Amino acid sequence: MAATPPQTATAEPLTREQRVALYRTIYAARRIDDKEITGKRQNKVFFQINGVGHEALQAAAAMCLRPGHDWFFFYYRDRALAYGLGYTAKDMFLGSVGAEADPASGGRQMPSHWGHRALNIFTTSSPTGSQFLQAVGAAEAILRAEQGGLQEQLGIKSDEVVLVTTGDGTCSEGEFWEGVSNAVNLKVPVVFLVEDNGYAISVPSEVQYPGGNVAALLKGYEAHGLLIVDDVDGCDPVASHAALQAAVAHARSRKGPALVRARVIRPYSHSLSDDEQLYKSKAQRDEEARRDPVRTFAERLVAQGDLTEAQLQMLRDEVQAEVDAAWAEAEAAAPPASGSFYRHLYSEDVDPTSAAFDTEHAAGDQATGAKTMIDLINATLKHEMARDPRILVFGEDVADASRAEILEEVKGKGGVFKATHGLQKQFGGHRVYNSPLAEATIVGRAIGLAARGFKPVVEIQFFDYIWPAMQQLRDELANIRWRSNGTFAAPVVVRVPIAGYLMGGATYHSQCGESTFTHIPGLRVVCPSSALDAAGLLRTAIRCEDPVLFLEPKHLYRQTHNKGNDPGPEFMIPFGKARTVREGRDLSVITYGNTVHRAVQAAREAEKEGISVEILDLRTLNPYDWSAIERTVKKTHRVIVAHEDTLSWGYGSELAARIADELFFHLDAPVRRVAAKDTWVAYQPALEDEILPQPKDFLEAYRKLMKV
Repeated sequence: MAATPPQTATAEPLTREQRVALYRTIYAARRIDDKEITGKRQNKVFFQINGVGHEALQAAAAMCLRPGHDWFFFYYRDRALAYGLGYTAKDMFLGSVGAEADPASGGRQMPSHWGHRALNIFTTSSPTGSQFLQAVGAAEAILRAEQGGLQEQLGIKSDEVVLVTTGDGTCSEGEFWEGVSNAVNLKVPVVFLVEDNGYAISVPSEVQYPGGNVAALLKGYEAHGLLIVDDVDGCDPVASHAALQAAVAHARSRKGPALVRARVIRPYSHSLSDDEQLYKSKAQRDEEARRDPVRTFAERLVAQGDLTEAQLQMLRDEVQAEVDAAWAEAEAAAPPASGSFYRHLYSEDVDPTSAAFDTEHAAGDQATGAKTMIDLINATLKHEMARDPRILVFGEDVADASRAEILEEVKGKGGVFKATHGLQKQFGGHRVYNSPLAEATIVGRAIGLAARGFKPVVEIQFFDYIWPAMQQLRDELANIRWRSNGTFAAPVVVRVPIAGYLMGGATYHSQCGESTFTHIPGLRVVCPSSALDAAGLLRTAIRCEDPVLFLEPKHLYRQTHNKGNDPGPEFMIPFGKARTVREGRDLSVITYGNTVHRAVQAAREAEKEGISVEILDLRTLNPYDWSAIERTVKKTHRVIVAHEDTLSWGYGSELAARIADELFFHLDAPVRRVAAKDTWVAYQPALEDEILPQPKDFLEAYRKLMKV
């Protein structure tokens, strides 16, 4: 399909100095790309992806915004934009060679994944589309800070704007549509810049979405405050400047978000791993060359008298000298130190496994006034929200009522399990609020808010529905600190009800799957089995500086056997500290969550048969308490690892393997496991009981192990 020529926007007059500065950014970005490509061919650079053809639009964007004041969420083609904001050629080349001094990642990420704390360029990642919701969250932080009077504390300025960039192909991603919808609904000051070069690698725009113009599909949002500036000539920096000036002014004046779609070119292949001649005709490639801003804008500057030919050449020589000198310095830069890969996996300032988080002795008397797990989760949230005004609670149905005018009339929802009941009434709708029914939205916005200094404690309504947020959880939340080499962090707490034993929960309300998340470096995973543990571990999760997945076995929410007193506002349990639920001599059970009580029930029966069972509740799954495991194995010499998830590939497999590997000579019998059948959880209660581990399964396992 032939592309129609893009329209040229009416431009505000720019000074000669501004026009020349635009060209300098355009030319410098091109020469940096070319130098990096040469380095790749010399095996001095290990990956290369270029921003060629996008430079004019990006140079204009840089001129319309304020580095270190506004915030930026990029994708991987934004070289000219980064350069225009102050990201030097040397900084870029340090990333190209993977140097320790690379400001984006310290050599941990591919080149062109920009990140710079002083310039407010948030760490960029490869998964296309993950940046949109984070940008909306960062812009949302501006409004939440104003509502809560936290601007000074968080360093947030009232006139900030957030810019988020994308290629045309990424607009096919669901998170793009969630991002735009959230931005319009919240009326946040964010500008979406669509750099439309017509292709996502080899797939043209018209295959991505109907008509090949995403801006045309968003027209309905204009009535709700979205400014759309469409069909801008992105190869004309003056026209691009006019379009972006209008969009930024709209957002900065708090009229709502804006979206600019500009037609750019991609005269080089997608990356050095691609060959565009395989899918672009010669006529297409010739047309792109005709529009190349490195040539066309230079000719324009000479024609209108901004530069003479000699001055133009002098500018080019100056840029080339800068690029060559920067490359020479980067080539000589030191690589990351051997063994440094573990640095910044978690916070190096706040250690939730330390004694500072161990106040378990302050629990008080549990015999009177005992409360359920759901009650203590609610009480802990109230304690912590009163203590820290940065805490925001949001998710599906977590508010008492989205419509504040009826709060006096209704009792309030407060979550489907009532964990957040009363929080909105106590702390206000600017701190406790409902999100759309979109799990990626919840986690993505939380990341943006956390990056700006808030402490989001969000809820995914059921673990079974966490999967739409998986990209935000795994590829973003868990590795932001590591991939940025400690420059950025997102200490979000994600609360989620998990597991079965519900009588009717069935396939989509009874899932486990915790091993999927304990497999993710950088993510703390917690799973309490008692009300008191839930209170202490939730407080630790909120006060630590790492992202935490807080799993709440919903079957245990209102049980009586695991009740506990409210231990007060300073009660914490450190991560990685197991609890011995029951002392024993003959065998040990290592477990957590719903299966703790079933193991105890079976142990009581086993004791009648002369079998003494010790039960260890891990409480946290990443990290887990290896020293406690060692102690109990060395004490009883027989061990069962138990969990509610399926037997194959479950969390217990790792524990069993490590025990067999490191404690083999302390074992009098093979390590055994008790777990669910390798299938889904059924709706019919009798069938559910057969699938999930029951006390009788534990008792049978105890008997068999003692016979070995």
